Amino acid sequence: MKSTIEPAEDTRELAPSSAESGDAEAQGAAPTPRQLVKLSVVVDEAEFDRDIDQAFRKIGREASLPGFRAGKVPRKVLEARIGLAAARDEALRDAVPAYLAQAVREHDVDLIATPEVEITGGADEGPVSFDAVCEVRPVITVPGYGGLRVELPSPTASEQEIDEAVDAERRRQGSLVDVSRPVQSGDHVTLTLAGTRDGEPVPGLNTEDWLYEVGKGWVAAGFDDHLVGAAIGAQLSFSANPSGMSEPADFEVTVTNAQELVLPEVTDEWVADNLGEFDTVEAWRASIAERISSQKLTQARNQFVERTTSALAELVDVPAPDSMVSGDLQARVQNTVQQFQSQGISIDQWLSATGQSADSFIDALRQQSLKAVKVDLALRAVAAAEAIEVGDDDLNAEYARIAMQVRQKASEVRKAYEKNDAVTDLLSQMRKTKALDWLLEHAEVVDEAGNALDRDQLLGKDHDHDHDGHDHDGHDHDGHDHDHDHDHDHDHHDHDHHGHDHDHDHGKGH
Repeated sequence: MKSTIEPAEDTRELAPSSAESGDAEAQGAAPTPRQLVKLSVVVDEAEFDRDIDQAFRKIGREASLPGFRAGKVPRKVLEARIGLAAARDEALRDAVPAYLAQAVREHDVDLIATPEVEITGGADEGPVSFDAVCEVRPVITVPGYGGLRVELPSPTASEQEIDEAVDAERRRQGSLVDVSRPVQSGDHVTLTLAGTRDGEPVPGLNTEDWLYEVGKGWVAAGFDDHLVGAAIGAQLSFSANPSGMSEPADFEVTVTNAQELVLPEVTDEWVADNLGEFDTVEAWRASIAERISSQKLTQARNQFVERTTSALAELVDVPAPDSMVSGDLQARVQNTVQQFQSQGISIDQWLSATGQSADSFIDALRQQSLKAVKVDLALRAVAAAEAIEVGDDDLNAEYARIAMQVRQKASEVRKAYEKNDAVTDLLSQMRKTKALDWLLEHAEVVDEAGNALDRDQLLGKDHDHDHDGHDHDGHDHDGHDHDHDHDHDHDHHDHDHHGHDHDHDHGKGH
């Protein structure tokens, strides 16, 4: 087999990106420009004749002729019975994809969509030749990636947050005390409630001796306003729209009692008596501050990768290839549907429960896919610009990590990747992970007020991670399928980096 490669032009009528124009695709907008190359492959007659032999063997396994055992019919007999043309057609169907894959590897073509193949010779006899127009992943540059500014919530607890936590505990341990004054917001009132519509009781709006906290706004629009200022024993009549209902109801409400919540005074003695693990107010507040700060640090870490990749995606000023966006979107939809099915929920039920339309749901996923594709292109650009490479030690370590996940030997994992021709993709994914690491180490990280944050604290000392969301599920390790925790959210369809999800690549065509 001999093959050559040359650039190819996109001859379609083009328009602004259908992926970036929201519903433009649905309105029939033309696709975005593609980066194309043409592979021209020639297979000499002797080489292709071996493929014809293989085709005859395949046909022979299915043929049943008197005097011959199944699968043992000689080529000459089959050729006489069915003709050479049938086997040649079979050989073309089976062999051309294999020759194309070989040419893709030889020329290091980064496919992102199924090639368009045209047989140019040998359909009937002689050497076989074909052209394959291949859409390839664009190679871009990302000016400004070294100066990313990422804003994150401060991981330090504020005095207001500490005070709110203290007040919450005081309320939890407060005491209800009867009052004789008119009702105030925040009081706990005991009510007899009757809600009717056209003289008929409304389900859920009729009760006695119901304890309700005024100000919660749970019953109906304006309901609590009628209670504020009411005297004990007052009987109130009014109409209002019950929560979750479109039609008003007539209310008859009797206030039988009112209580106010008396909060305890925060002293060392109270802390020691009621919060046994602390002896002083200072120690209690310090513990609250530590807990809140820990929660906020986790929040900031979770957002670090997402906001870094979002900032990176904004620097990409080239259209995202439609084929990559479509591939990523399809994977997201399938993953979502499968997740709902595993929970016994249909997508229609979920859409109805959340008040979404199918179009709005798909559009939201499409925006995620658009970002994921741009992040993929940008990370590859950063890796190239910074000369980031993956060495043998890195690859062996990754095989070992995957082996632990799938409970196999690293050597078996390696063989599976090599067998599936997936090593190149794995290396690309690992390079992107290293590129993201580089960005996290070099981005300017500040809080809402513009104060610099501690990068080491955000990253943590042990920031082990899964590499770039690449999906090991698609590789069969010695015939066994395995489920891995690589989310193609990639937000997916996303991968776990420093314990956080982020978006990555779909649309790898080989």
